Amino acid sequence: MAIHLADDRRDHLIRSLQGYFLEEFDEELSSFRSGELVDWFVERLAPPVYNQGVQDARRHLQTRLDDLEGEVYAPEVF
Repeated sequence: MAIHLADDRRDHLIRSLQGYFLEEFDEELSSFRSGELVDWFVERLAPPVYNQGVQDARRHLQTRLDDLEGEVYAPEVF
């Protein structure tokens, strides 16, 4: 599954990266260089971060499902 950023989100990340480089390293990055870096990060970092989020959500839901009986079980009276 390829991760695709919406154009406005990508543009925001490019501007943020340019601001970060200017503030932290006193270096101006062109839109092209910033865009290439954003694309590189998305290609290399987004899948493992996304997968970790999916695993965290699965683990949380599984914990809630494991306790489902304790949460919603109504004792039967005979």
